[in-house]
Amino acid sequence: MSALDYNYVADLVSRSQTGDSDAFAELYAATYQRQYHFAFCYLNDEYLAQDALQETYILALKNIMKLKDPSLVIAWLNQINFRVCYNLQKKQHRYNLEMDDYNDQMTRYSPQQRRTASNRNPEDMVVEIDSKEYIMNQILKLPFTEAQVIILKYYQNMKHDEIARLMDISRSSVKRYLASGCKRLGRIIQQQ
Repeated sequence: MSALDYNYVADLVSRSQTGDSDAFAELYAATYQRQYHFAFCYLNDEYLAQDALQETYILALKNIMKLKDPSLVIAWLNQINFRVCYNLQKKQHRYNLEMDDYNDQMTRYSPQQRRTASNRNPEDMVVEIDSKEYIMNQILKLPFTEAQVIILKYYQNMKHDEIARLMDISRSSVKRYLASGCKRLGRIIQQQ
């Protein structure tokens, strides 16, 4: 990926905000590779990444007038893309969450343990799913970068180096965001 000329990109945003559709097309051309790369790394699926990219730019086009500082367009696009990827993945895995755990238990445990696992109380299964969704909702309340790093680390199982490359930050920044985000998340959950 080539380096972006942030002044040029900010100028494209300003022109797009005045209704210049060619400027938005240029903005897309200048930024889509980075956004696609992030979506692909997050979703691990070429087709879902393309869907995420399309949704990201549709939302950007609809909301470009709300962007007060054109120089922040890259961070703004990153946030939109992250939310779109998260929602796509959540939608795709929402109903498979418990089945994955169930199938994992069925293949890993002895016949006696399998019978016990298959007789789990449905109410307990619902509570477990609700608690996972509650934690994810609390993560999404964190500052954007902290939430992004936590999700990439613990939900996407990415290594610190991979996260650093994907977010274009240093490895030490990844560790710092991870530590501060987990600490903040712990305080939020304890207050509840």
